[in-house]
Amino acid sequence: MKKSVLVLLLSSSLALTACSSETEPKVTKQKQKDHTGHNHVQQGDISETTSGIDVLPSFLTEVDPQIQDIYTIAGQHTELLESMPCYCGCGESVGHKSNKNCFIREIKETGEVVWDSHAVTCVNCLEIALESAKMKQDGITDIDIRNNIDEKYREGYAKPTPTPKPKE
Repeated sequence: MKKSVLVLLLSSSLALTACSSETEPKVTKQKQKDHTGHNHVQQGDISETTSGIDVLPSFLTEVDPQIQDIYTIAGQHTELLESMPCYCGCGESVGHKSNKNCFIREIKETGEVVWDSHAVTCVNCLEIALESAKMKQDGITDIDIRNNIDEKYREGYAKPTPTPKPKE
């Protein structure tokens, strides 16, 4: 029940945000210069490497706690999100391959995680991750989750990332 309330709260609060290529996360320029591990890439996105999936990047410290929660959820569902497309246009604009890339660029063999700030400013990215994780929690299969996401975002959204469907 607590998760359902969280999902509803997050979805309604995220409806006020939008995916913007010109908006950077709320990280000051000074913090970016002082913190090692940040690399600036296309569209103002930031990457930061942490020691593991349970350690969120510092670029999240100044954002809404609900966004931090969705990053945590994305970190817990990386395998699922690898098979979910994103419909914000990031496949063409920054080369993302799946919704996972909106949050995580890479999980290294050492366990280190290279996080991406893209989803901080993108409601589509956040909602797709949250909806996918919620459906997974409800026992829906990965292929059915994918079909639900494709159906919901098929019209009126940007071209999806080139994400292979999950195995049935």
